Amino acid sequence: MVMHLDVGADSYRALRDSFTWEVPERYNIGVDVCGRWAHDRGRFALYFEDDAGNTSAWTFWDIQRAANRLSNVLGALGTLFGDRVAIILPQRPQTGIAHVAIYQMGAVALPLSHLFGPEALEYRLGDAGAHVAIVDETTLPKLLEIRDRLPALRHIIGVDIDPAVAAAHGIRDWHAVLEHASPRYTPADTAADDPAMIIYTSGTTGNPKGALMAHRTLIGNLSGFVCSHDFYPQPGDLFWSPADWAWTGGLFDVLLPVWRFGQPLLGYKGRFEAEKAFQLIEKYGVKNAFLFPTALKMMMKAVPDPKARYDLDLRTIMSAGEPVGETVCQWANEKLGVTVNEMFGQTEMNYVVGNSAAWPVRPGAMGRAYPGHWVSIIDDNGVELPPGETGEVVVNRRCGTSADPVVMIEYWKNPAATADKFTADGWGHTGDLARLDEDGYFWYQGRTDDVFKSGGYRIGPAEIENCLVKHAAVANAAVIGAPDQMRGTVVKAFVVLQPGIVGDEALVSALQSHVRQMLAPYETPKAIEFMDSLPMTTTGKVQRRLLRQRELE
Repeated sequence: MVMHLDVGADSYRALRDSFTWEVPERYNIGVDVCGRWAHDRGRFALYFEDDAGNTSAWTFWDIQRAANRLSNVLGALGTLFGDRVAIILPQRPQTGIAHVAIYQMGAVALPLSHLFGPEALEYRLGDAGAHVAIVDETTLPKLLEIRDRLPALRHIIGVDIDPAVAAAHGIRDWHAVLEHASPRYTPADTAADDPAMIIYTSGTTGNPKGALMAHRTLIGNLSGFVCSHDFYPQPGDLFWSPADWAWTGGLFDVLLPVWRFGQPLLGYKGRFEAEKAFQLIEKYGVKNAFLFPTALKMMMKAVPDPKARYDLDLRTIMSAGEPVGETVCQWANEKLGVTVNEMFGQTEMNYVVGNSAAWPVRPGAMGRAYPGHWVSIIDDNGVELPPGETGEVVVNRRCGTSADPVVMIEYWKNPAATADKFTADGWGHTGDLARLDEDGYFWYQGRTDDVFKSGGYRIGPAEIENCLVKHAAVANAAVIGAPDQMRGTVVKAFVVLQPGIVGDEALVSALQSHVRQMLAPYETPKAIEFMDSLPMTTTGKVQRRLLRQRELE
């Protein structure tokens, strides 16, 4: 037992006060999410479907046997305790298998989105020093573009790669190498504080930072996960989310906690489409879902009365990334029969505030601190503010007498950024502004910096601006999150062109293509505006705040 949560509590205060963390000294994510369930050959872990209609079903025993084989393969390739192994895959069985295999070895998983372009991949793979990468047919071409610039990357394992391509580039075939490996493996004896994963998160300036997560991090997510899904698991629960398994949302809000409870998960490899989402929910009898606000809005517009067309039996929906809005919440209540529980967190300290059946939802509020997390509002001097005053949302490294297991270890190879993240009193900065009311509900008020969220993705302007400036036509660029009716916020770029260059629709398309190819589709500016100059400070910094104000006028 890694935590205690009194689900019989009839009030928020009783639930919070009855909660205690029970983090064992020795703990391994791989063993907790799969190994302890694998003896039951009839317990299903994953139902999988791709956009071509191919399906498969996997028990925990199946996942564990494959993970054991992969651990042996990685060991034979020289993977040692603490070595980084990159997983560049979409939702598919091999993604989950790779996570279990890496954790149980005591190695460090480096999940990277299959949407990343070569430039985004190159920085993260190089910074982390990954020596093995696991790819499929969708991600290998991008990796091959940059392989020669990654001296630490010695091995590539490919899933469903054309044999001729694999032979030409020295790619090890997943199925071939696993087939010849032993299905037996003894997991490493890891400490709860040992590193397990690096997730790169965008910031306001400079390159993305790698948040180093411990094995205990999963435990820290559980109280919020259980509460936001109204005391998960319940009989018959089956979970699905379109969230990418390379991000905190897809891993710590879906894949890992669902498997930690020995429950089944639906994985789908394909683009999100509203009609397809309803079809999957009906076909598989999905009871629990994590859906970004943009996805919910798309579903509402595509199928206003879903129960008239589909046989649905949803029990819970959690949403995060940006505010859901009253209209969508009302639609979900009336047309799906489900209360959308919003959640707030960030990679460095996830799942700390939100809603639950244990306390009434207040429309527009972020919710309350989940049990086990000390969340507050501070001013610029680090002093806690009373209810009603706006300040920065902060999460303490401790809660009561215990360390909060959800808080990251540090930023990978970046002690200065780690020091800036936390105050002397242990408060972790989120960069989000809010006010707290008398009943402990947080009300979002904006950001202290220029990071924004769009479509559920946390986006920092720096990486996109650097990419734009590399285009021959661009002299300078600034990126902000601009208001949008459907997505809430979209990426907008303000571009100053080189002398003699004319800004037209053809150049807009060329710049969008440039970013899409180098970074990721969700980082591609949806709008580009050409300007003679950008608003700058006297020290030469772009004033993105003025650009945001301009969009609101």
